[in-house]
Amino acid sequence: MRKKSLLERVRLLGRSGLDVLEALGRSTLFLLHALFGRTGVGNGFQLLVKQLYAVGVMSLAIIVVSGVFIGMVLALQGYNILVDYGSEQAVGQMVALTLLRELGPVVTGLLFAGRAGSALTAEIGNMKSTEQLSSLEMIGVDPLKYIIAPRLWAGFISMPLLAMIFSVVGIWGGAMVAVDWLGVYEGSFWANMQNSVQFTEDVLNGVIKSVVFAFVVTWIAVFQGYDCEPTSEGISRATTKTVVYASLAVLGLDFILTALMFGDF
Repeated sequence: MRKKSLLERVRLLGRSGLDVLEALGRSTLFLLHALFGRTGVGNGFQLLVKQLYAVGVMSLAIIVVSGVFIGMVLALQGYNILVDYGSEQAVGQMVALTLLRELGPVVTGLLFAGRAGSALTAEIGNMKSTEQLSSLEMIGVDPLKYIIAPRLWAGFISMPLLAMIFSVVGIWGGAMVAVDWLGVYEGSFWANMQNSVQFTEDVLNGVIKSVVFAFVVTWIAVFQGYDCEPTSEGISRATTKTVVYASLAVLGLDFILTALMFGDF
């Protein structure tokens, strides 16, 4: 009986591994077809602009508000730590580097997954459940090119821009707290930030992170919507999977990218 239970666990583990590989293969083929397959869509640019507004502009409010408050918290906490060592004038350096290297891309990725990613999954899943995707196929329109591709490209384009906006408003929020509230000299705040931030090591690496996160989060969101069961329960599960999988992917990839960019390898 014990041997049978052990074999059953091994079988379930192997089945789970095969399911993961199958899903990865299907999602990869799905992505390649959506991005590089033959297109019959003549108004692709208009569709892209519409989706840029839906996933980018509509996410701007939460990005700006979150960026300001996180920058303010960073300045407050950083000042309380640095003042014990007489280095409170370096708070601008700490705020800028933390936002540009880490929190800007990562928090934007998490917010994007929760706001835009879940919306993409629910929208595409609803189209599938109401047979809109099947209707497009019946009239000779590829839903991957007409529905999926514009949303993919919109996510790829908008999230790096949102990450840059997040970092900029976060630095502004940090400056507001440090200079106007805590009494840090304004010149020292900006001078230390400018002297410490390097374009290739800090700004460019942060942009690279945001591009990678945008690719993965948007890919997960549209695939979960397209692959979900065409029921209300299936759409709900797919939306939950999008937020969970995308958030874990952002955090895991952040460690890998940070190790490659800043680790001594």
